Amino acid sequence: MRSVEDIIALIGGADAAAQRCGIGTEALRKWRQSRAIPAKHWPAIIAATGLTLADMPQAAQTTPDPASTQPESPMSPESQAAELSADTRPAGATAALVLADGSVFWGIGFGAHTTSVGEICFNTGMTGYQETLTDPSYAGQIITFTFPHIGNVGANPEDSESITPAARGLVVKLDLTEPANYRATRHLDDWLKSYGIPGIAGVDTRALTLRIRDGGAPNGVLAFPADGKFDLPALRAQATGWPGLEGMDLAKEVSCRQSYSWTEGLWSWGQGYDAAPARKHKVVAVDYGAKRNILRCLADAGCDVTVVPATATAEDILSHNPDGIFLSNGPGDPAATGAYAVPAIRGVLETGKPVFGICLGHQLLALALGAKTYKLDRGHRGANQPVQDLATGRVEITSQNHGFAVDEASLPAGVKVTHKSLFDGSNEGIAATDKPAFSVQYHPEASPGPSDSHYLFHRFVDMIEKHKG
Repeated sequence: MRSVEDIIALIGGADAAAQRCGIGTEALRKWRQSRAIPAKHWPAIIAATGLTLADMPQAAQTTPDPASTQPESPMSPESQAAELSADTRPAGATAALVLADGSVFWGIGFGAHTTSVGEICFNTGMTGYQETLTDPSYAGQIITFTFPHIGNVGANPEDSESITPAARGLVVKLDLTEPANYRATRHLDDWLKSYGIPGIAGVDTRALTLRIRDGGAPNGVLAFPADGKFDLPALRAQATGWPGLEGMDLAKEVSCRQSYSWTEGLWSWGQGYDAAPARKHKVVAVDYGAKRNILRCLADAGCDVTVVPATATAEDILSHNPDGIFLSNGPGDPAATGAYAVPAIRGVLETGKPVFGICLGHQLLALALGAKTYKLDRGHRGANQPVQDLATGRVEITSQNHGFAVDEASLPAGVKVTHKSLFDGSNEGIAATDKPAFSVQYHPEASPGPSDSHYLFHRFVDMIEKHKG
């Protein structure tokens, strides 16, 4: 590791160093005083001097205690500059996140020893990491949690939103916290191992999040090899070669394989999941990656729910003689899933039966009505997304997870916009004006997130009751 004075001299002196890094004399004084250089300047210094990451002040760290089950991360937050492409492995690093542009984020691995490729996204939720990891809508994605304390709730059998987690990996800032919740039955690290999901800690998640926000969600590889060996050229090639979510149909991968009935109601403190109340209306839920809590909300609203696979035809759906049809959330590109889903939805719409869609179901309903979808530059993922109901002016704080959206400009006559995002103005809801069909982009069932939008399930039931007369 070089000293600050050595590095300044190699650049050509104080004035050259200040000019090269775009700083003033006060910043140089702080470098000398602290005997350290902030990581955000390392790329410029490396380019100017030919030094490596290991030469930078504070790059070398203490190797963690091998007896620790959750070793201390080898890197301070500053040691992970978003622009830094570091082939030199820091001391103590056991995992790497390699982006398609060649950038490498080193850290401490946890969970399963494996390599996973996917789209790198971020989620701003402060609670519910287990629900997030098991949300089928995250298929094909590696999740960066912006909240630093992950693991404190542990894991339990009740909080999973699907049988098998769909997320391909997770990225966190701090080492996993020990579980401290009375409902925890397993450590998150053990839970991840059991499902073959890798994780990496010690990453500057703020820098990574800003990178995703400003440049879009990149493809990447999370590598946590058991032997500790990293073939960076191969990992970069794997990240570059992954086709990405656009054009990818993932609903088939996470959907059920055969029809089944759902009877479980909502969770209550001290009681667990209640039995559903009297079920008055027969509803067929098309499973494009349905979260369990969506099905619970339907049952709690008085629906007798039958779940059918994503590939179910209109004839399959109508054979159950439903009073209403629900189109679930799910992962992937709606245009790809629409190849088989749109004909089925159009067949259902022709009967005049009420239809309600959420997330991917919202996008598929829009496609069936004649609209188009597109991939967002910046997806919406978190439990603090503000949405406005255009009819009432009411603002709801919602839970969301989507990287695609409905193109409002493509909506045909007979379809109106009902909700919009207050973040970027993108579409958050539509309704047909000549038939009983509506949908929203966000997740009214929350889990995790606020319950501002639970009323939509009752709106669907009211529509069914009105249709039945």
